[in-house]
Amino acid sequence: MPDAPGLELIRGEIDRDHPGAVLATSYDRAQAALIADPAQILDVLDWLKEQPGHRYDFLSSLHAADYLPNQPRFGVHYELINRDRVERIRVKAMLEDATPAGGADLGDHHSPNASGGGAKSGSGPAGHAPGLPEIDSCVELFPTANAQEREVFDFFGIVFRGHPNLTRILLPDDYVGWPQRRDFPVGGEPVTFTYSEQRYD
Repeated sequence: MPDAPGLELIRGEIDRDHPGAVLATSYDRAQAALIADPAQILDVLDWLKEQPGHRYDFLSSLHAADYLPNQPRFGVHYELINRDRVERIRVKAMLEDATPAGGADLGDHHSPNASGGGAKSGSGPAGHAPGLPEIDSCVELFPTANAQEREVFDFFGIVFRGHPNLTRILLPDDYVGWPQRRDFPVGGEPVTFTYSEQRYD
């Protein structure tokens, strides 16, 4: 992975093409990370994927973290790999918590899609509960993000605008709340996980 000076060089190159897209860099415990403006996350990911000399063209992981009580509260982490050089870089986008004061956001959060089916590719989700943090989906850039974005939505309530089918992936469709948020009530009630008889050929 790039060292600290190399990370700053990458930031400078991205800034020439997309001013302000990278807000900061982090090099902690041998983890190189670009802190991206959430509004320009697709510009940063596309640049890292397509730019000659970089070509981080495989998304190995997309996951989230809840940094409560810090603000911005949520981090969406993208782990990109250049497989030719066996080199890894992390991109992180920080999202504000828009939950009303007074605790966990436990409203009617079955699916962000009003019809119950998937939103059409390229369209923003409709019908999700107000106040959920949002960021653009990167599924068109990295198809491996499809299930991973659904998992982040399922457990953290982060909406990925433009995802082709942003529905819960492990928890039941009628489950209420986001169980990996740090303010989610713990314990007490067993969860029946989703079972589907749909077959994929």
